[in-house]
Amino acid sequence: MRQPRSFVVQVLIFVLAQVAWLVLLGLWIYWYTSNYMVISEVGPRLHSQLMSEGLNHLLLIGGLILLIAISTGMSLLFHRLSVQFKLTRLYDNFIANVTHELKSPLASIQLSIETMRMHELPREKQEEFFNMMLKDTDRLNNLISAILQVPALEQKKIAHDFQVHRMEELVPELVHESREQFSLPEKAIQISGDGGCDCVLDRNAFRIVLDNLVDNSIKYSREGVDTAIHIRMACERGKFILRFADNGVGIPLQHQEQVFEKFFRSHDTAMPSVKGTGLGLYWVKEIIRIHQGAIRVSSRGTNKGSTFRIELPQYAKGTERAAQRLLRLSRKQKQKDTAHGEGA
Repeated sequence: MRQPRSFVVQVLIFVLAQVAWLVLLGLWIYWYTSNYMVISEVGPRLHSQLMSEGLNHLLLIGGLILLIAISTGMSLLFHRLSVQFKLTRLYDNFIANVTHELKSPLASIQLSIETMRMHELPREKQEEFFNMMLKDTDRLNNLISAILQVPALEQKKIAHDFQVHRMEELVPELVHESREQFSLPEKAIQISGDGGCDCVLDRNAFRIVLDNLVDNSIKYSREGVDTAIHIRMACERGKFILRFADNGVGIPLQHQEQVFEKFFRSHDTAMPSVKGTGLGLYWVKEIIRIHQGAIRVSSRGTNKGSTFRIELPQYAKGTERAAQRLLRLSRKQKQKDTAHGEGA
């Protein structure tokens, strides 16, 4: 509760400062006009040089410019302060979510170990507990990797292995792997359309994109309704287009631009409360951006699902500059890794 109160205080200070400047400006204008009228009446009787209209006008204009500059500066500072408060709240929410995500599997592992320590369990039950602990450690490992990967991705410290891939072959492969990872039935993810074009991709990075979208669909599925995902591919106007549609709860219109922001978590009452860090879709956006592509989301309303549209540039040998640049970066990284390995 302290942060909202602090934010209100900052807003109040800003408003009072603006009111003070406006009052000062009004008093200044009143004083200037009053004295100008008096001096205009008595000035010719005293001395012709007592009043210089040009100088007075210059002082007034200069003062107004100075006031405008100060007011503009205060507005910019207020904007930066508002952004900082927003980032602070998002960061606090992120810390709380990560703490919960870390404690849950740790508590499960601890409970399994204590149970096995205190009781003589049959071999089958022990295997069950071992599998539970392995699943929890995988969950911890994935969470920590995600947290570490995002800043590395932003700072371009991750070595990508860009290669030319035929999308009609790559997408089904990655979908099959993702389906197995999340233990989804065959019918849960359907693929259609024409993917008969090439793109320059880092296979592992694009796998992360699909995994995060699938995970997002599972988390925000409707209660009592099996997850159903439809992936449609198309090659149009030099672009490979992938539409990823699910049958989940959908995304409110006011949040459709925000879902790709770092740490963003929807608190809409119509949305289910799910676990997460607020990094998944941000990670997806950054990976697509590195591939010179774009991603956006649309939803027809509550309980009508969401559709993510991914656009990637097609690869045409010798003609696509962006693709050639990605391939050169990948070759340079491989050469660097090879030289480092030989040096070691």
